[in-house]
Amino acid sequence: MEGILPLYKPKGLTSHDCVFRLRKILRMKRIGHTGTLDPEVDGVLPICLGRATKVAEYITDAGKTYVGEVTIGFSTTTEDAGGEIVEENLDRKSYSRDDILTVLAELSGEITQTPPMFSAVKVNGKRLYEYARQGLEVERPSRKVTIYSIELLDDREQFEGDVIRFRFQVSCSKGTYIRTLAVMIGEKLGYPAHMSQLTRIQSASFSLADCLTFSEVEELVEKGSIDEVLRPIETALYYLPKYQINDKLGEKVKNGAVLPIPATFLNEKGPIVVEDGDGSALAIYEAHPQKEGLMKPKKVLKI
Repeated sequence: MEGILPLYKPKGLTSHDCVFRLRKILRMKRIGHTGTLDPEVDGVLPICLGRATKVAEYITDAGKTYVGEVTIGFSTTTEDAGGEIVEENLDRKSYSRDDILTVLAELSGEITQTPPMFSAVKVNGKRLYEYARQGLEVERPSRKVTIYSIELLDDREQFEGDVIRFRFQVSCSKGTYIRTLAVMIGEKLGYPAHMSQLTRIQSASFSLADCLTFSEVEELVEKGSIDEVLRPIETALYYLPKYQINDKLGEKVKNGAVLPIPATFLNEKGPIVVEDGDGSALAIYEAHPQKEGLMKPKKVLKI
């Protein structure tokens, strides 16, 4: 069994929990997820089965889209609804629609974020949440991420109250913390804030409409038709440039041959998918670090 299974991750489970559960349902060990979703977040979690685990990182690297809710009035230790309150301001607040749209526009494009302490980022070989659970706070490396679009999902013209909530949809690059984005929205509006709800509605080319629940997966396994819903490895590589070759060269590629970089790809900085005449991905190549004008396989997908 191999391919990509678009899974709907329910709230309350970690990404690792989902993998563990699917190993039991599918009775196979070679399963991997495509990027951590916090337990309180539900939505799209593409799962790679068998040989497809080789391309998991390319799904992780692709863009994501979320629908979230920000709550203005108090912040938490985890930057989401699961943490303890660390700062609270229940003064009456009033914002116009334009006030909020202006803030969202300011947070579009390339921005700098500092990962929350309760996150999986490693510092000195240890994940930040491990420090946080010990009550320690360490210096975290800031990172640049890209907000491709951010849209207000609320038709009110005026937002008033001691606590204000509104929903938004955001498309972003790998490494973006939506929890931190919610905090940043609050900072720009002048008050502590946190992310009170989050659903991932898109990961790479997979949307909520594509996803199966655990019960649906179990049902398909019982019917013996789970293979019919698995997506091919190529769906994970849709956004990478493709180089089509003939069968003779394809045999060399399967053996890990170093190839000249085709003229049309000389300016490509990222990986290139080498495929056969039927559009089946054979390998993922990258520029050779020592030999100019040549490329070497990063991952051979078919042997």
